[in-house]
Amino acid sequence: MNALAALTSGVRSTEVRTTRERLRATFSRHHEALSPRALRKTLTELQSIVDGRVSEVEAGRRARAFAAWYARAGEEERRDCWLLISEQFGPDPAKIQIARAHYDIAQGTAEEGTAEVRLRKSLVSARARMLQRFAAFPEGMRFLVDLRAELLPHLKSDKRLLPLDSELESLFSTWFDVAFLELRRISWDSPASLVEKLIKYEAVHDIRSWADVKNRLDSDRRCYGFFHPRLDGEPLIFVEVALVDQMADSITPLLDETAEAADLTKATTAIFYSISNTQAGLRGVSFGDSLIKRVVETLKAEFPRLKTFATLSPIPGLRSWLAKNAPAGLLAQLDQPLQLGPKDAARVELLAWAARYLGKELVNGQPVDPVARFHLGNGARVERLNWAADPSPKGLKQSYGLMVNYLYDVKRLDKHRQQLSQGQIPISGAIEDLYR
Repeated sequence: MNALAALTSGVRSTEVRTTRERLRATFSRHHEALSPRALRKTLTELQSIVDGRVSEVEAGRRARAFAAWYARAGEEERRDCWLLISEQFGPDPAKIQIARAHYDIAQGTAEEGTAEVRLRKSLVSARARMLQRFAAFPEGMRFLVDLRAELLPHLKSDKRLLPLDSELESLFSTWFDVAFLELRRISWDSPASLVEKLIKYEAVHDIRSWADVKNRLDSDRRCYGFFHPRLDGEPLIFVEVALVDQMADSITPLLDETAEAADLTKATTAIFYSISNTQAGLRGVSFGDSLIKRVVETLKAEFPRLKTFATLSPIPGLRSWLAKNAPAGLLAQLDQPLQLGPKDAARVELLAWAARYLGKELVNGQPVDPVARFHLGNGARVERLNWAADPSPKGLKQSYGLMVNYLYDVKRLDKHRQQLSQGQIPISGAIEDLYR
């Protein structure tokens, strides 16, 4: 190995050193953010947070002080902090091994229950206790949610961070259980700071102006969000609903700021036309299905005439899927899809492919389209495809302007979930007819 190769090899090896290796070092920083001395100091501060000899109040004070340091730290220093928490605060392998051996021996005996408890306790990490103490001070939950949001993009390139991410996701699944969430209506009379959150987090149809958001909060609309007491004033997820007299087939009139409000006495249908998650750090924590159920119950109580609950949803993965699966000849005819007439062969073929995409295509037993996975997983069925339903540049780029209605039949939600679990996507006869 020549000198240059040796140097390159040495640099590469130091870049992936574990925190244990780095803590044993004494001199140079080896291109790492924290020197061995600073790394040991940071580790000591983290250990002091989980010190069982201090009170919960003192542990919370220490956690808060560390969070203040973290807020001032640079990107690489924060990364070192993640690595320390991930690598230095896992469960004790020796205790796990002993507890597992005891559990194996105790199978079928009177000691089986005691052995299981012991095994469970051995798997509890100091990392979990530390994160719980971070969550104890008033801003702690926000600190942890933001930390995970910053952490997530690095998981693919650095598997050492997976234990910290998994621990956070597990704790969040408990802390943000729907039993602890409050459903609130968001209206034009809500605080301006809350309305601004809708503008910031709207993920489906961008809000263009205050007139736009006012239209979405008009008398014939409803907007509801789930809120957590430790993230007060910030919705975790929100849904926008239009109250109309039939299933919507286009987003354009729903977003028309100049349109008159619909007559609520004639409303028979609730259209969920936008659902947005707001907290990237809560990825993997599911409360969308509970939100829809609660909103349906709330709407039925306020408007007994409502009989139909459906979405008007984008099909974000359609165009990229067609590029890989549909004939090149068809794709060449779709440069200007809005100009295709009802009987145009390319239009008929596109609808057939879209119906197949939504009604047949599965990956690992799940619908290939991400929005379909969400709604079908909640018990909806694919009801109807709508031509030129979203003529915006975004709609054309995603799905040639197509949108889909997913129908929430409250009496058949469990049946539809069962169908999906058996590898069969619930669809209407109209969707099935398109790809026959």
